[in-house]
Amino acid sequence: MSRIRTCLWYKTEAEEAAQFYTSIIPNSSIESVDRPGPGAPPVLVHFSLDGVPYSALNGGQEMPHSSAASIVVRTEDQAETDRLWQAILDHGGTEVQCGWITDRYGLSWQIVPRRLSELMFDADAAASQRVYAAMLKMVKLDVAALEAAYEGKEDNA
Repeated sequence: MSRIRTCLWYKTEAEEAAQFYTSIIPNSSIESVDRPGPGAPPVLVHFSLDGVPYSALNGGQEMPHSSAASIVVRTEDQAETDRLWQAILDHGGTEVQCGWITDRYGLSWQIVPRRLSELMFDADAAASQRVYAAMLKMVKLDVAALEAAYEGKEDNA
């Protein structure tokens, strides 16, 4: 187990959240569940998302998540972006803006296609600005629309 990991606080849903997260992110698993005794609800759930270690704590009192901290998933393509977005949405998530979505437990996620960085941080400053402006109008990020903005072909309707 890694010496450093992020701990996420839940009232009572730590195990449920970890099971959901590990079900939607490939190469993820629950490493261990710490219970104070047989049959007792878990206190800590240790899991990894694509090799990144996390712990989920059942703190027993409300300690809401904030968008000041989020899980960022850099997706390879639109299909992966769509799959993750829909999985979170179907599980009670709420769409936000600019590739952000909040899951049913209140945790913020950024579902960001790898292509966004390539387009937005390009040497062509005007093209990068068009991509940025297009991204600001989006809820779920759309790679084809971002590429169209880069090329100056975005639909301003």
